[in-house]
Amino acid sequence: MSLEQKINDGIKAAMLGKDKIRLESLRAVKAAILLVKTSENAKDFDETAEIKMLQKLVKQRRETADIYISNNRQELADKELAEADIIEEFLPKQLSAEEIESAVKAIVEETGAASVKDMGKVMGIASKRLAGKADGKLIADTVKKLLQ
Repeated sequence: MSLEQKINDGIKAAMLGKDKIRLESLRAVKAAILLVKTSENAKDFDETAEIKMLQKLVKQRRETADIYISNNRQELADKELAEADIIEEFLPKQLSAEEIESAVKAIVEETGAASVKDMGKVMGIASKRLAGKADGKLIADTVKKLLQ
Protein backbone atom coordinates (compact mmCIF):
# COMPACT_ATOMS: atom_id res chain seq x y z
CA MET A 1 0.00 0.00 0.00
CA SER A 2 1.42 3.40 -0.96
CA LEU A 3 2.01 6.18 1.52
CA GLU A 4 -0.72 8.25 -0.08
CA GLN A 5 -3.24 5.44 0.35
CA LYS A 6 -2.19 4.94 3.98
CA ILE A 7 -2.64 8.66 4.61
CA ASN A 8 -6.08 8.68 2.97
CA ASP A 9 -7.14 5.69 5.07
CA GLY A 10 -5.82 7.43 8.18
CA ILE A 11 -7.77 10.58 7.32
CA LYS A 12 -10.99 8.58 6.97
CA ALA A 13 -10.38 6.83 10.30
CA ALA A 14 -9.58 10.16 12.02
CA MET A 15 -12.78 11.68 10.64
CA LEU A 16 -14.85 8.75 11.88
CA GLY A 17 -13.12 8.81 15.25
CA LYS A 18 -13.38 12.62 15.49
CA ASP A 19 -9.65 12.83 16.25
CA LYS A 20 -8.95 16.47 15.39
CA ILE A 21 -5.16 16.51 15.90
CA ARG A 22 -4.64 13.30 13.92
CA LEU A 23 -6.85 14.64 11.13
CA GLU A 24 -4.90 17.92 10.93
CA SER A 25 -1.58 16.06 10.91
CA LEU A 26 -2.58 13.68 8.15
CA ARG A 27 -4.08 16.47 6.08
CA ALA A 28 -0.76 18.31 6.32
CA VAL A 29 1.04 15.20 5.04
CA LYS A 30 -1.48 14.82 2.22
CA ALA A 31 -1.00 18.47 1.26
CA ALA A 32 2.78 17.98 1.17
CA ILE A 33 2.39 14.89 -1.03
CA LEU A 34 0.09 16.73 -3.44
CA LEU A 35 2.51 19.67 -3.54
CA VAL A 36 5.38 17.39 -4.52
CA LYS A 37 3.29 15.47 -7.05
CA THR A 38 2.24 18.65 -8.84
CA SER A 39 5.75 20.10 -8.87
CA GLU A 40 8.44 19.52 -11.46
CA ASN A 41 10.02 16.82 -9.25
CA ALA A 42 6.97 14.54 -9.44
CA LYS A 43 8.78 11.81 -11.37
CA ASP A 44 11.51 11.67 -8.69
CA PHE A 45 8.95 11.05 -5.91
CA ASP A 46 9.80 7.52 -4.80
CA GLU A 47 9.89 5.86 -1.39
CA THR A 48 13.14 7.60 -0.44
CA ALA A 49 11.65 11.00 -1.30
CA GLU A 50 8.55 10.14 0.74
CA ILE A 51 10.70 9.34 3.78
CA LYS A 52 12.69 12.56 3.41
CA MET A 53 9.46 14.56 3.12
CA LEU A 54 8.03 12.95 6.27
CA GLN A 55 11.28 13.56 8.16
CA LYS A 56 11.19 17.20 7.09
CA LEU A 57 7.61 17.58 8.35
CA VAL A 58 8.52 16.00 11.70
CA LYS A 59 11.60 18.19 12.03
CA GLN A 60 9.58 21.34 11.28
CA ARG A 61 7.06 20.47 13.97
CA ARG A 62 9.74 19.73 16.56
CA GLU A 63 11.54 23.01 15.81
CA THR A 64 8.26 24.91 16.03
CA ALA A 65 7.53 23.22 19.37
CA ASP A 66 10.95 24.33 20.67
CA ILE A 67 10.14 27.91 19.70
CA TYR A 68 6.76 27.71 21.43
CA ILE A 69 8.39 26.29 24.57
CA SER A 70 10.96 29.10 24.64
CA ASN A 71 8.07 31.58 24.41
CA ASN A 72 6.13 29.87 27.24
CA ARG A 73 3.36 28.59 24.96
CA GLN A 74 3.20 25.00 26.17
CA GLU A 75 -0.29 24.26 24.78
CA LEU A 76 0.87 25.10 21.24
CA ALA A 77 4.09 23.12 21.74
CA ASP A 78 2.09 20.07 22.89
CA LYS A 79 -0.04 20.26 19.73
CA GLU A 80 3.05 20.42 17.50
CA LEU A 81 4.71 17.51 19.31
CA ALA A 82 1.54 15.43 19.03
CA GLU A 83 1.44 16.10 15.28
CA ALA A 84 5.13 15.12 14.98
CA ASP A 85 4.42 11.84 16.78
CA ILE A 86 1.53 11.06 14.45
CA ILE A 87 3.62 11.74 11.34
CA GLU A 88 6.47 9.61 12.74
CA GLU A 89 4.14 6.60 12.68
CA PHE A 90 4.56 6.55 8.89
CA LEU A 91 8.38 6.57 9.05
CA PRO A 92 10.49 3.42 9.23
CA LYS A 93 11.73 2.46 12.70
CA GLN A 94 14.59 4.76 13.68
CA LEU A 95 17.91 3.26 14.73
CA SER A 96 19.14 3.68 18.30
CA ALA A 97 22.33 5.59 19.08
CA GLU A 98 24.19 2.30 19.63
CA GLU A 99 23.05 0.90 16.27
CA ILE A 100 24.10 4.10 14.50
CA GLU A 101 27.49 4.01 16.21
CA SER A 102 28.13 0.39 15.20
CA ALA A 103 27.10 1.11 11.59
CA VAL A 104 29.36 4.16 11.45
CA LYS A 105 32.27 2.19 12.98
CA ALA A 106 31.89 -0.38 10.20
CA ILE A 107 31.92 2.37 7.58
CA VAL A 108 35.01 3.99 9.15
CA GLU A 109 36.85 0.64 9.04
CA GLU A 110 35.64 0.01 5.50
CA THR A 111 36.86 3.40 4.21
CA GLY A 112 40.03 3.48 6.29
CA ALA A 113 39.16 6.93 7.65
CA ALA A 114 41.62 8.08 10.30
CA SER A 115 40.87 11.71 11.11
CA VAL A 116 38.21 14.40 10.93
CA LYS A 117 39.57 15.26 7.46
CA ASP A 118 37.95 12.04 6.20
CA MET A 119 34.54 13.00 7.60
CA GLY A 120 33.10 13.84 4.17
CA LYS A 121 33.97 10.43 2.78
CA VAL A 122 32.39 8.63 5.74
CA MET A 123 29.33 10.91 5.82
CA GLY A 124 28.60 10.27 2.14
CA ILE A 125 28.40 6.53 2.63
CA ALA A 126 26.69 6.73 6.04
CA SER A 127 24.01 9.10 4.75
CA LYS A 128 23.15 6.73 1.92
CA ARG A 129 23.11 3.58 4.05
CA LEU A 130 21.21 5.07 6.98
CA ALA A 131 18.81 7.24 4.96
CA GLY A 132 15.40 7.25 6.57
CA LYS A 133 16.61 5.20 9.52
CA ALA A 134 18.47 7.92 11.39
CA ASP A 135 18.60 11.70 11.68
CA GLY A 136 21.41 13.29 9.64
CA LYS A 137 22.58 15.41 12.55
CA LEU A 138 22.87 12.35 14.79
CA ILE A 139 24.87 10.55 12.08
CA ALA A 140 27.20 13.55 11.69
CA ASP A 141 27.74 13.84 15.44
CA THR A 142 28.55 10.12 15.66
CA VAL A 143 31.01 10.29 12.74
CA LYS A 144 32.71 13.32 14.24
CA LYS A 145 32.99 11.64 17.65
CA LEU A 146 34.50 8.46 16.17
CA LEU A 147 37.02 10.28 13.97
CA GLN A 148 38.43 12.48 16.76
